[in-house]
Amino acid sequence: MSAYPVIALVWLLHFLPLSLLSRIGGAFGMLLYALARERRRVCLINLARCFPEMTEEARVVLAKRHFRVLARSVLERGVLWWSSRERIMRLVRVRGREHFEREQGRPMILLAPHFVALDAGLTRLTCEWEVTGIYATQKNPVYARVLHAGRTRFSEQQKGFSRQDGIRPALAAIKAGLPFYYLPDQDYGARDAMFLPFFGVPAATVTGMVRMARITGARIVPCVTRMLEGGAGYELVFHPAWDDYPSEDIAADTQRMNDFIEARVREMPEQYLWVHKRFKTRPPGEPKWY
Repeated sequence: MSAYPVIALVWLLHFLPLSLLSRIGGAFGMLLYALARERRRVCLINLARCFPEMTEEARVVLAKRHFRVLARSVLERGVLWWSSRERIMRLVRVRGREHFEREQGRPMILLAPHFVALDAGLTRLTCEWEVTGIYATQKNPVYARVLHAGRTRFSEQQKGFSRQDGIRPALAAIKAGLPFYYLPDQDYGARDAMFLPFFGVPAATVTGMVRMARITGARIVPCVTRMLEGGAGYELVFHPAWDDYPSEDIAADTQRMNDFIEARVREMPEQYLWVHKRFKTRPPGEPKWY
């Protein structure tokens, strides 16, 4: 399917009030849950591994809630990509900004876990501050151009670096004092990763944040964006910078990241990106799950 009709639809929808757009997104999510069989299967496997104490029926309810907010986040991208700066600043409220502003001018890594609203948080950041980050190149060139333009339109520096560029440009940006929006909680394979517990399950966890902090002296400032119910907007929350980080123990430091993310997931479990194959890479000798 051509990307142009999809992008045109998302562009048209951005003119709607967010309260109405959220209802459309929720209905679209239920359609996706019915039709996207592979993504639904991945989601339910992840939930079964992470919430074994739940009944199967409760996990299905949670999965449906996830698909609703996931679909909302897709359709509401148009608001982020084409609405005015003033509208975005009104819709995405910021809490704990003192934790971010206290570290400005110093090397800083913004730990941004994969919640469905992470793009809303990034766009809101660029409305006021210069930030940068690493992005994955999209397979569809049209989507890639629109996504990149939407994420960078308010920031001179938020051009980002492709994963194919390697880590050196990112390290230079961090050392120069640009806050680095970092999303390290996906399965990128066994390379540069350690198998560490996430919800008690061994997960291939990249150690990049610890390594970058060691090289640059960056402070870790977690930031999590929550999608509010009923089209009430979003909330970007900065948490206090981590003290005594990094330590001499790379495994303990990386586990600290997993523990922080797990705690935030338990606060809003439907909003974590459960359709990602988070446990795709298994320890040697363990069978595949997906």
